[in-house]
Amino acid sequence: MIYIYNDFGGTHTTSMAAAYHLHILKPGILSKEDILSVPFFNQLKKKDRGRIFYHGKDEEGNPVFTIGRRNSKYVVPAMTDLSYILLERYGQNEKIVISNTSPTVPPLMTAGGFFSRELGIDSIGVPLLVKGAKQCHGLIQHLVDETKRVAAASQELVTVLENKEYQYKMGKKDIFWK
Repeated sequence: MIYIYNDFGGTHTTSMAAAYHLHILKPGILSKEDILSVPFFNQLKKKDRGRIFYHGKDEEGNPVFTIGRRNSKYVVPAMTDLSYILLERYGQNEKIVISNTSPTVPPLMTAGGFFSRELGIDSIGVPLLVKGAKQCHGLIQHLVDETKRVAAASQELVTVLENKEYQYKMGKKDIFWK
């Protein structure tokens, strides 16, 4: 099985999802250091847009990747089609799971990513990103657990999870999953 987590920038919630998937991040309260030490977290540059990054193998030997798709609604369908082409061409029965982490992004993380990655103002962006990551980390954990559960149960070779049931609840300290 191959896991690919995707979102707009590919450097915040996707990196956290990969870190939870690989048990780099542990359940519970996250410190600033925990968040900032996540591989690729807030590290990608403009040249990295659309690139697929390898994060490691999970406990079952499955590779975990991330990609930032920006505003393109064509990246995931293209990845899906390419996956089928390669699986058919090389006679593989490997499952590929493409999971969207965008619904977990709180407004603070969006603002932080804009200041840090787009404007290069880390002094404003990074504190917002850390606070946003602390707000949504539980939701990302749930998303990863659900991604693994659906992947194990699916009979499809390529599974695309939009994860629209995940939301950040604004105005509350907590997050929820419905």
